[in-house]
Amino acid sequence: MRIYDIILKKRNGYPNTKEELQALIEGYVKGDVPDYQVSAWLMAVYFNHMTAEERSDLTEVMLNSGEKIDLSHLKGVKVDKHSTGGVGDKVTLVLGPIIASLGLTFAKLSGRGLGHTGGTIDKLEAIPGFRTSLEKEEFFSIVNRVGMAVAGQTANVAPADKKLYALRDVTATVDEISLIASSIMSKKLAVGSDIIVLDVKTGSGAFMKTVEDARALAQAMLDIGKRHGRKISAVVSDMNQPLGTMVGNALEVKEAIETLKGNGPADLFELSRVIAERMVLLAGIADSAEAKSMVHEAVFSGKALKKFAEFVQAQGGDPKVIEEPESVLPKSRYEFEVRCPTEGYVKNIDAQEIGISAMILGAGREKKDDHIDPSVGIKVLKKIGDRVEKGEPIAVIYANDLDKYERAKERLLEAYEFSSIETLKPKLIYEVY
Repeated sequence: MRIYDIILKKRNGYPNTKEELQALIEGYVKGDVPDYQVSAWLMAVYFNHMTAEERSDLTEVMLNSGEKIDLSHLKGVKVDKHSTGGVGDKVTLVLGPIIASLGLTFAKLSGRGLGHTGGTIDKLEAIPGFRTSLEKEEFFSIVNRVGMAVAGQTANVAPADKKLYALRDVTATVDEISLIASSIMSKKLAVGSDIIVLDVKTGSGAFMKTVEDARALAQAMLDIGKRHGRKISAVVSDMNQPLGTMVGNALEVKEAIETLKGNGPADLFELSRVIAERMVLLAGIADSAEAKSMVHEAVFSGKALKKFAEFVQAQGGDPKVIEEPESVLPKSRYEFEVRCPTEGYVKNIDAQEIGISAMILGAGREKKDDHIDPSVGIKVLKKIGDRVEKGEPIAVIYANDLDKYERAKERLLEAYEFSSIETLKPKLIYEVY
């Protein structure tokens, strides 16, 4: 089978067979197929796209390229969640304890942040002592004992995807729905969860800028999951402004804890609740009305907060973070209010620019090896649709470097757009599949 023929077939708009995809991807991982040939194939996919069957086959080839995490020996129904990434997205920190407190098993591999999006692992590591590098047996032990664990992704899971993504990144072929769906699902399916719920973000701070593209990505991933025999659901949620109020690692941990105490932002609680309900429904332990009641009770009875404390302690973190977050979590040296330059209403917030502002402060990475400062970040005080007066604080910047503060402040102010006309608040959830 010639790689040239595989590329030519795709270039001419015909689907590749599973055997052809296997020859191409496996050859690339082994080093037998050069970058320039895979680059040509990626560009052919970018313009001609893939069929549902091709997407499923590509996903299978990539997930079979490395280690699979068998969860079958763990107790209970195993659930997993994936977010396509956003600003202020700390849903995993709220969702995991809720789900584990309801008797489901939340065994999750998460990533670090890059660019304007934050990473769950970075957020958890803001808790002093918290360990995310766990050997497999310790990970399984914590899951069985606590009902949940979150660890860093292993390099052995879907190595073909990592190599292919690096090439997509330098060939301008990242934003093709079939390639995105296959990339995400190869990692999700390599971990043997019974249930997967996808949070597909849309808006200025998301990878998918339009609701239509987010819906198409959600449906592509749902199709792949179903073809591989998984119970799967998807939520399309808004990322035209940060989720919650806090952007930055220690700040987001604190906000997640407040949400588990029943005092968090309404949007963060609502999205966490909807995803948790989908998991409960797919697990078959309640109907829709019961699921909503169970999730609500888990938070407001304190069960989920107690589970979060168990989880933190099991992974080496300081359990005092629950009751004394101010004294336990790292704090920035400076705290500055950013004031509104006009009066009226917040018409728009470029969430990506807010994320970049936080990255400038040190809360995120521009390059993979950049150092994270867990103490810095931004608190968003005014969101879309809110009334503002001239000179009123619209945000707070937490910084350790005055030059970085000035640059972040300038970027943050550019992210806000104001209007004299009242603006409707955006929907939080556009679709639930």
